[in-house]
Amino acid sequence: MGPVNWLAVVLATIVAMVIGLLWNGLPLQERRFQPRPARRVGAYVGVTLACFLAAAMFGHSFARIGAATLQAKPWLYFMQTGGIALAFVIPAVWITNSRNRTQAPQFLADCLFWPVIYLAMAVVFWLLG
Repeated sequence: MGPVNWLAVVLATIVAMVIGLLWNGLPLQERRFQPRPARRVGAYVGVTLACFLAAAMFGHSFARIGAATLQAKPWLYFMQTGGIALAFVIPAVWITNSRNRTQAPQFLADCLFWPVIYLAMAVVFWLLG
């Protein structure tokens, strides 16, 4: 097992958060319902930690696969991250949104968000591999 690329982990987290801000709209936009500032900060901290945890998990996975294998088979970056999103994250978001009776556009946006950021993380790891 090679070392975890912590620079890629941190940059992947930052890229995911930037995409998240663009995807969900900047917090400065006017909305009908605005949660209290403390709740908003808590939500951002929670999503940042979730993205960091995912990036750290991917970094560990790529270290286990090894640099030589990843150099020979770069599609493994995308198979690993996309596979986790498709097999675990989307079903979890789907179930949660189904139980909460989320409206279809938000439902779809929530389900598509995670594979998009996971694949963006794969690009970061691939470029810094």
